[in-house]
Amino acid sequence: MTSNYNPGIDRFAKFVVAWTILLFVAGALVTSNDAALSVPDWPKSFGTWFPSLRMLAGGAFFEHSHRVIAGGLGIFTLALAILIWIKDSRRWLRWFGVIAVAGIAVQAVLGGEVVRQLLHYWLPVIHACFAQIVFGALLAIAVFTSRWWVTDHPQLADSGSPSIHAVAIANAEVIFFQVVLGAGFRHQEIPLWPHVAGAFVVMGMVIWTAIVLRRRFGASPELSRARVLLHAIFGIQFLLGLGAYWSRIATVGAAQPMPVMVWLTVIHTVVGALLFAFSVLIVLICYRIVPRGREVAAAAPRQVAV
Repeated sequence: MTSNYNPGIDRFAKFVVAWTILLFVAGALVTSNDAALSVPDWPKSFGTWFPSLRMLAGGAFFEHSHRVIAGGLGIFTLALAILIWIKDSRRWLRWFGVIAVAGIAVQAVLGGEVVRQLLHYWLPVIHACFAQIVFGALLAIAVFTSRWWVTDHPQLADSGSPSIHAVAIANAEVIFFQVVLGAGFRHQEIPLWPHVAGAFVVMGMVIWTAIVLRRRFGASPELSRARVLLHAIFGIQFLLGLGAYWSRIATVGAAQPMPVMVWLTVIHTVVGALLFAFSVLIVLICYRIVPRGREVAAAAPRQVAV
């Protein structure tokens, strides 16, 4: 597998992931500053591709910046897919890159429809949640093109039930559902209490996942670090959620969004995206170093024959 490693693609894939995080910041600033419809047309801004600074006064600056960064992500993802297609021999990864490009295109269309449909039909929520899926796909590409993924690792036996793969996937699903609830509240489609209740469900799921990782794979350096970081990111996110809620209450009478509320909400939103992405990373780590039941069963006859 090491023949598939290309350091240039590895570094560029990590850059694309970092750029996606920047895009999350820009998108969260749009929502937190109530700037979603500051630019009334799409894909152009005020009828031009390059609006003047006078046109970008107020919330239009946040909205147009979000579009520019999103356009950059589309170009970078396309370039990454082309590099993988040319340089990497793994056919499945080539097509995965194509799917990532298609996901970016769908996300761009969703963003345009949010503006065209004037924030109706749950489109802002769908746009926010699909962004998480695209982020997970880009993170997966960065993992698949890394040196760690293509290097041989000792395989770990999983004798517990349910399997660690099922636990890790359930953890990612619960966190994603919490992202959906958070997006629904931010875009005023649902009340706050489902998101608050979901935070405690995520807490229970994270604790269970960490316990399973510690009991079954306490000697694995990768899964031990993953367990600690999962706890740490969730703890930070929980505290940020409390801070974001406090900031809304403290500034409820303000004529416009106050900086303390804006930045606490933005950081809370971005760390939520990172928490989901990290849950996806745990799934990938488990599938890389812990064989599934049928893989173990298939390998056993070959070992006996030898």
